[in-house]
Amino acid sequence: MAAKPTSAARLAAQQPASILDSLVGYRLRRASNRMLSDFSATMAPLALRPVLFAMLEVVRGNPGIIQMGLGTELGIQRANLVPLINELAARDLIERRAAPHDRRAMALFLTPAGEVLLEQADAMVREHEERMLAGLTRGERDKLLELLAKIAAD
Repeated sequence: MAAKPTSAARLAAQQPASILDSLVGYRLRRASNRMLSDFSATMAPLALRPVLFAMLEVVRGNPGIIQMGLGTELGIQRANLVPLINELAARDLIERRAAPHDRRAMALFLTPAGEVLLEQADAMVREHEERMLAGLTRGERDKLLELLAKIAAD
């Protein structure tokens, strides 16, 4: 009796074992789970979850962004956003200031501690990405990013 081919062998032969192997959404979820698992392990020393890392990156790239702008940028609802901002503020990674154009809105800025932590996190994330994508060429990585952007486009 011949041995059942492995998932890698089926992929190479383009012979799906089940409908799951032919579903893009399923493959994306599996890849995402693997990436998030490694990301979480990588960021554990800094106690940064993916959402917190993304928030810090957006604030760094947009100093003075209002809270709701941050939520819109990352697709985070207000009810979920405020506790996350509170967490970052409690860790002295961001600070809130009254927005100059609307005193009711709060503008967000990285603190010096936030800058330092984010520099560490950036280096760790680059290592994580390199480790996870080591089997892909530069061209394949670029194409993957392009294709994922197409899927995510509104």
